[in-house]
Amino acid sequence: MPKGHPVTEDMPADNADVWLSLNEVGSLALSVLRKAGLPEAHARPVAQSITDCERDGRKSHGLLRLPGCVMTIESPNFRPDAEPRIHEMDGAIVRVDAGFGYSLPAFEQALPHLERKTRAFGVAVLAINNCFHFSALWPEVERIARLGLAGLAMTPSHSWVAPFGGTRPVLGTNPLAFGWPRPGQDPYVFDFATSAMARGDIAMAGRNGETLPEGCGLDAEGRSTTDPKAVLAGAMLTFGGHKGTALSTMIELLAGPLIGDLTSRGSMEFDAGAQAAPCHGELVIAFDPDRLGGGDAETNRQRAEALFAEFTDQGARLPSQHRYLARAANEKAGVLVPRDLFDRIVELGGDRTAF
Repeated sequence: MPKGHPVTEDMPADNADVWLSLNEVGSLALSVLRKAGLPEAHARPVAQSITDCERDGRKSHGLLRLPGCVMTIESPNFRPDAEPRIHEMDGAIVRVDAGFGYSLPAFEQALPHLERKTRAFGVAVLAINNCFHFSALWPEVERIARLGLAGLAMTPSHSWVAPFGGTRPVLGTNPLAFGWPRPGQDPYVFDFATSAMARGDIAMAGRNGETLPEGCGLDAEGRSTTDPKAVLAGAMLTFGGHKGTALSTMIELLAGPLIGDLTSRGSMEFDAGAQAAPCHGELVIAFDPDRLGGGDAETNRQRAEALFAEFTDQGARLPSQHRYLARAANEKAGVLVPRDLFDRIVELGGDRTAF
């Protein structure tokens, strides 16, 4: 292991595992996506998202997702040649139809329109429809925050999660992400699933032979279990009991019917057993602190920084701080990839020199 390299979440210690530079990670992802039939304009944003997650130590959304990406590309509902179509509606709304391709190219093309409308109106809404979604949301809200705007993003998923008091899956993992600009330093960003644990983390625990904390899920008979494989075959649970269920339901409504798209149940039915990534909508809202802040941007910035200082001065960690530390280290040292995952990616057509 390179000297000074931190142990990021779920980092394997097996000497047979493979160190890769971030360029090599991107190359592996891009070459696999190309071989699977994804055009360059579609493949690059997906490969970049996978690389960003490996860079920041979030392995559950990194190369581990690549075999599933191939399965999605080969599924009957996915359209590899999809080209996002942007519809600029009146006022502060931007709508983009992803055309049953991945959400990332649609977000990338719509972001300049979202920024322009946010600066014009103080707040603007981006609705992405008909998109397959496998990726983390924090890269999107971080990009918004680095433009000097605040950002909020949310999506449903597949109906894998039982509501509080229930035993049958109804809700999705339903992630929520938020970014706040901090001039001169990295933005404040959080991104979390409203399930007690992200599905990718449960799958990784099963792969590593680990048990789950209590309260993460139920088996197929509705009994509480800490076995990752039993939870994946049964039902996940929301965090925080009825509070997590209420928040998850809000995301179902705002990123589903509100923008004319599917709920997590609808996404699962649309999949029809293909086991592809969820297909649904995504809601992104951007806010301009300068327009909304009453004309005194510096005072409001100081208020925000004073709030953050109340955390750090007592030794509490702000969300995203660990991720930024991992980023700085991994950009220099590269990342460690489990040998079996690396071998599987090579079998799918992975090339370390294509990025």
